[in-house]
Order: sequence, then C-alpha cells, then structure tokens
Amino acid sequence: MTDPAPPSDRPTGAAIGLGLRGRCPACGEGRMFARFLKTAPACPYCGLALDLHQADDFPAYIVILLLGHILVPLMIEVNSALAIPLGWQALIWPTLAIVLAVAMIQPVKGAVIAVQWSRRMAGFR
Repeated sequence: MTDPAPPSDRPTGAAIGLGLRGRCPACGEGRMFARFLKTAPACPYCGLALDLHQADDFPAYIVILLLGHILVPLMIEVNSALAIPLGWQALIWPTLAIVLAVAMIQPVKGAVIAVQWSRRMAGFR
C-alpha cells in the first residue's frame, strides 16, 4: 500500500480568493493579468511565472454553467411575476447574459489559474 500524497503547502481556498481578485496566488500582491484576459508573464513582486497556466477553455465553460444557473431561474421567476412583452425580453436576457459573462470571465480565469498553482498543476511546481 502506498502512502497518500502529502498535503499541499499551498492553500487552495486562499489561492482561489486571490485569483478571483486578479492577484498573484503566491504572494497576493502582484496583478495576475496584464490586460483583460492576457495573463502577465510573471508576478512583479515574487517573480512567479504566471504564463505557465493551461486554463484553455475551462473558465468559459464555468461561466456558461454559472450563467445558466443564474439566468434560467431568473427568467422563470420574472416571467411568472411580470408580463414583460416578448420583444423586450429578446433585448433584456441576451444583454444581461453578455454583461454577466464579461463580468465573470476574468475572475473565473484567475480562480482556475490559482487552483492550478495551488495543486502544482500545468507547469506550476
């Protein structure tokens, strides 16, 4: 029987919190993103190479899943409580979906990168 893997010395919860705020998961001081979704090459404070991540499309999948869980119940409740004309709904719901997706994608990508760092995945050692 093999020994279980030793516990990580990188707390995942704290790293996710820092990633959601766009901060370096190692030191919490440096900015994780150079532009909106472009990861900075390295943290200016601790030197952690942030471009080692392999987040790929996973943040977008998480945002889509969250949007579905937010918007569908909201649409059902609004339609049962209010009689909004279909034309207005055709404007409201896609606009709300776009605004929420843009607001959520960077924090979610930061959290995914932070999880990879805390679990020593995707080139983070």
